[in-house]
Order: sequence, then C-alpha cells, then structure tokens
Amino acid sequence: MVFSFSPRLRVLRALALILTLASTYSVYAQIDVQSKTLPNGLTVYVKEDHRAPVLISMVWYKVGSSYESNGSTGISHLLEHMMFKGTPQYGLGVFDNLVTQNGGQSNAFTSTDFTAYFEQLSADKLPLAFDLESDRMRHLNLFQKDFDEEVKVVREERRMRTDNDPMAKLYEQFRSQAFVALPYHNPTVGWPADLDNVKVEDLRQWYQRWYAPNNAIVVVVGDVKADQVFALAEKYFGPLKPSILPAAKAQKELANPGLRQLSLKLPAQIPALLIAYNTPSALTDKNSIDPYALEVLSSILGGSDSARLSQNLVRHQELASSVDTDYDIYARLGTVFLIQAIPQRGVSIDRLKQAVQAQIKLLQDKPVSQAELEKVKRAVIADNVYQQDALDEMAGTIGSLIAVGSDWHEIDHSVTQIQKVSAADVQRVAQQYLVDNQETIGQLIPIASPSNALQTTPTAGDAYVR
Repeated sequence: MVFSFSPRLRVLRALALILTLASTYSVYAQIDVQSKTLPNGLTVYVKEDHRAPVLISMVWYKVGSSYESNGSTGISHLLEHMMFKGTPQYGLGVFDNLVTQNGGQSNAFTSTDFTAYFEQLSADKLPLAFDLESDRMRHLNLFQKDFDEEVKVVREERRMRTDNDPMAKLYEQFRSQAFVALPYHNPTVGWPADLDNVKVEDLRQWYQRWYAPNNAIVVVVGDVKADQVFALAEKYFGPLKPSILPAAKAQKELANPGLRQLSLKLPAQIPALLIAYNTPSALTDKNSIDPYALEVLSSILGGSDSARLSQNLVRHQELASSVDTDYDIYARLGTVFLIQAIPQRGVSIDRLKQAVQAQIKLLQDKPVSQAELEKVKRAVIADNVYQQDALDEMAGTIGSLIAVGSDWHEIDHSVTQIQKVSAADVQRVAQQYLVDNQETIGQLIPIASPSNALQTTPTAGDAYVR
C-alpha cells in the first residue's frame, strides 16, 4: 500500500477539537532529546519515555528515491526488500523470527528522501535490535536467487498498487509533471523499465555506497536511559567502518515552470482532480516564514472538516464528495502545495476546478480572520502534543527531520514559527505561490470498462512499506 510517513504527522483533524477552547499555548512542553556521535559518524538520538516498559528503535539511512538517477529508479525500495534476506550471521528469515519470538514487530519503509527500519520491543530487548540492525548495515547477503525472487515481488507490488489503481496512476504521472527539475518526478517504486533492467550488482553497489554508519542515524524512544543506549550503540555499531559518501550537489526546481496540465482517461468509477503549486519547503527556504505560512494556509483550506474547501465545496455548494490539501513542509529539495478533490456525481471536473480556484482567490483577496488563524494554531499545538504521546510518531518525527538535513529542535521551532504567522503572511504566500506559472492540474476521466475496479485515493506521501 502507499504509505505516508510525513515528518509532520497529519493528526490535526483528530485533535483540533481537543484544544479548541484553549486560550493560550501553555499546554505545549518542549521535548528533550539526547544525542551522541560515534567516531565512525553514526549519530544516536534518545528520547526517554518511562511511562511503559517498551521502546521503538529506528535506523534511518539518508537515501531514498530522490537520490536515484534515470535508469536506476526504484533501487532504494528494492534494497529495502533485500535487507530482510539475511546475513552470514543471521540467515534468511532469522531476523523476523527473532524479533517475533521476543514479542516484538519490525518493518521498514522507503520514501523520497530516506529509508528507515524499525523494531518495537520491550525495553530490555534493545540489544537484540542493535545486534540485528548493525549486522545488516554492513554484512547483507545479496544472492542472485533472492534478488530474482524479490524483483518479481516489487514488480507485482507496482502492478497492484499503481498500474491497476487509476488514482495511483494519475498521482504518479501527476508528480512527473509537477516536479520538472527535481528527482521527485520519479516514483519511489521505480519505473517499469528500470525494474526490468536492474541487476544484483547494481543493488550491491548501491548498498555499499549508502548503507554505512556515517550515512545513518539511530533513534530510540521509550523506557531507556540515554547513557545505556549510547553504550550499546558503541558496542554494536561502533566497530562498523564508514564509507566515502558521494558529494551532494545542489538541486533546485525551475523558478517559473509554467502551467502544466494532465488528463488521463482510464477505466475507473469516479473522476478526480489534482491541483499542485510548486513551493519552497522549510529546508530550501530556511530563514523565511513562508513555509510555515503555507502550512497554515494548507490547514485553513483543508485541515479539517470545517476547513474552507470542505465547508464550501462539500457541504454548502455540494460540488465535491471529498476535498483535501497536503503540504510537506520538510521535503529535502522542494515541495508542492497539493489539493485533491473528488466531484459529486453530475459535477464536471472543470466546474470543481473553478470552485477550488475561487476559494484560493478569496484568500488572495481578503486576509483570514484572527479567529480562523488562532484555530489553526491551536491545531498545530495539538499535533505536537500528540507526537509526544506516541513513541512511534515521536521517533518518526525525530528521525525524518534529521534524515532530510533538519534537526529535532525543529519540533519546537516550528511551533514558535507557526505562532508568528500573521493573516498578512497567509495572504501574501497565497498571492505569491498559488499562481498559474507554478501550477500543475491533473484530472482522471473515467472510461467504460466491464471490470472497473474500486479506486482509492493515495496519500500525498510517495513512500512504500515492505
């Protein structure tokens, strides 16, 4: 399935109501994360949480589909699959069996900017997680037979999740138009021809290049002591040798890519509309309030059932059966402000598109009210409170921020920046970025087929779990 593992986990809708009556931000408490960098370059981050005798341990590699070049797309995701094929010390199937026998669970996911592996275990089982992860960091088996089998699995995954899903197919081709100069135009699962032509030696070189302690971080959240975690990290990861990493090259999206339009006629049950605007992220525009203003703008338009698009287009005008927004503020190279909408039966895509654009124009012409602004800010605080309450979400937030080149302090910093966003800022970014020469429009047009399948709406995150 398509899996969204966004650094800012989208729980705003569930928790906005909880703090709607709060008049101040005093509910927010800054987090405390301790870290240590080993001589081989691996950095370990620990967030102690002693409420229950459990933990989550995550290993993040700073490589994903945005690191791939034409001809090698999908190789990061394929390597993620192969990471469960064993090592000389722990053979095929042993990894999962050991975790399960010790009452835990493990999995992994690949996204555009990183690949992550995690184990959820009782607090006393951290040595097991570190032993297994450190072993496969540098000693992975990459046998031809296992490779041949796993390539077939990934091809089938692509067939089921993309090729046979009209909405996912629209989203894949839409991304290829929305990102012109950035490697985000390639799908994480890979293009079919690249999956047909990849060799085990390609995978071996990719593994040796990127899977090294100086290109990884370890995040542990749970009932642990930081000093003990650091000691275990030195024991298990410390002996691993670093690699010489390729020099990073600056990449930027075109300044004014122009209006791009895409129409796909596919066997489907319902039409769909996607609208995206190329925008900066907090990583590409580090000293600006603009990314945080865009985050607020996203919540104003689509952050909840009471947001403007749902309130006006779904309930009042009855033009859409669903409408939502997404803005990945922490994308490594740049991002888009995305609007996804499904029209009501009998409503044309063009009419729905005009209605969406009319709502955008209202924000461009008139500042939002202070009450509406404060409601969104309270929702952001609720988001941060919720992240601190769940071990996996806290670990995911810390790890993903660091993996894209930010810092865990951004969890606190983002709250401060959101609080600074004014109505004028929201209006200004709407005027500056939500414009024709930054716009991509995609539409799915259903055509008759005797075997129309139910279609799903994928999340904006292009990430895949094992």
